[in-house]
Amino acid sequence: MMAEVGVTAEDYPTEIHEYLSAFENSVSSVDEMLKKMMSVSRSELLQKIEPLEQAKLDLVSAYTLNSLFWVYLTTQGMNPKEHPVKEELERIRSYMNRIKEMTDRKKAARLDKGAAQRFIKHALSDPAPEEGTPPKIKNKSKMKKK
Repeated sequence: MMAEVGVTAEDYPTEIHEYLSAFENSVSSVDEMLKKMMSVSRSELLQKIEPLEQAKLDLVSAYTLNSLFWVYLTTQGMNPKEHPVKEELERIRSYMNRIKEMTDRKKAARLDKGAAQRFIKHALSDPAPEEGTPPKIKNKSKMKKK
């Protein structure tokens, strides 16, 4: 990318070369991801995924665009912390947290009522007689008298 623009190592301080290379790699990664996303129509993509996944996709897209705008403001010498984009990023992050909570709730263990009832029933029943002790007679009234 830097070679395409005609930027050489002499055009900037050598101390930031690593940072610029990392930035170039990050921009290339974003570009690749955008190309993949743009290769499929939005309606086609949304038909293939569940509503929760659709919401995640929308939020990630909005967050990415706002983050890129944040970077743009920074490159223009503006302080993005004093721009409305900061509140927008926080709002999107709060929705992302809500979806994460919903996803975590779905993953949480569910109570199997039938198994719980069986467990309680067996836990409360008379234990098996130990060795050397006579078995308990549960209901003496049913015994026949002679």
